[in-house]
Amino acid sequence: MNFETPVTGGAIPRRERPLTFPRRCRRSAALVDRIIAGRGRHRNTGRCPSSCVGLTRFVVAAALALWAILARARPATNEPVTFLVTSDCHYRQPDHPRGHHNDLNRATVQEMNRVTSLEWPSELGGGRIAVPRGVLVLGDLVDDGDLALGDRSITREQWQLFEADFGLDGSDGLLQWPVYEGWGNHDGPPAHAVRHGFSVQGQLRRRTRQRWATGRLLAVSENGLHYAWEWDGVHFVQLNIYPADRQHPSVKYPPVWHDPQGALTFLRTNLEARIGATGRPVVLASHCGFDTDWWTPDDWAALGHVVAPYRVVLYLYGHTGTGVRRFCPPGGDREWLCLNTGQTAAGFFVVEITPDRIRAAYRRKDRLRWEKHLDGRISHQWEGGWRWDHLVQVSLQTKSDSALTN
Repeated sequence: MNFETPVTGGAIPRRERPLTFPRRCRRSAALVDRIIAGRGRHRNTGRCPSSCVGLTRFVVAAALALWAILARARPATNEPVTFLVTSDCHYRQPDHPRGHHNDLNRATVQEMNRVTSLEWPSELGGGRIAVPRGVLVLGDLVDDGDLALGDRSITREQWQLFEADFGLDGSDGLLQWPVYEGWGNHDGPPAHAVRHGFSVQGQLRRRTRQRWATGRLLAVSENGLHYAWEWDGVHFVQLNIYPADRQHPSVKYPPVWHDPQGALTFLRTNLEARIGATGRPVVLASHCGFDTDWWTPDDWAALGHVVAPYRVVLYLYGHTGTGVRRFCPPGGDREWLCLNTGQTAAGFFVVEITPDRIRAAYRRKDRLRWEKHLDGRISHQWEGGWRWDHLVQVSLQTKSDSALTN
């Protein structure tokens, strides 16, 4: 990664490049420049001395660096951690031969924006849903991860649709909350292996650099793809396609598109450095879960060995469907609550974690119907209604962490 020294665990890296100002900060720096220039213009030239500008930028850079450090070092509180999670957006260009569901994705994002006006279902205790800390998007962001038609980059067009809806930090897209996305099997190969010039994984690396620069992350892998952060003592790890280091030899799918690229090693070193013996809750997120044939039982056992010393309270994944699952890794002694987060076109999970419990519910489009036509196109009909589905509540007071109610 070209913005910091490599991070294989949890250490806060040393910067080796001058600080690049985010857009908001550049505006602040320009404002300070004007203020100083107004008070300190040279009496002959009418211009601000260069020392003023240099001092301004030094002060702003120092303030931003201090802010980023403090943002990473915020102490845990007992405030509930509320967040949203979805997956499998599969954005398509508008003239895709099989049709698209970009309008449904956008409607889901708009419902995410309204989530603080909703109440938790009464079966889960009711109460107004708190402001979400962010939105996790678990892969298959686009439908065609390495495709061009002549000089037209289809992948770029699909990516631009994703970015227009989800943005990055809650201010630059339709979505009003910060985003933490990963890549899935539809999102294309590593940047060095793309054939048509546009890399989704390259875009994810860029976005991870931006998250790091604004203090939203605790650690980033050496390849810039996997990362970790915390919200009030709850530790999250984004592991992308699935937590392994490389594709298992028994899997016959093309490895360049399905290579997990060191995710398990990053998880191991990150948990050792950041969690240790603290017992703090850990949430894992990836595109694939335990119901895919790309991620083998040998891989599950390796993951179970890595996380055995830690308190994994939730596993989030997409790819295969929507629902609430339970899974105990081979050799483990505790079942995990697993949320299969479904397609963005259909809806999203709302999740709340407190020291005592996890509760989650799926916000689903009501009466959404799909129709497959003889020419291969898929169309949909939806009247605009929403309902709750897949309700679950988990006590965190027991050893098993698995007192479920559906």
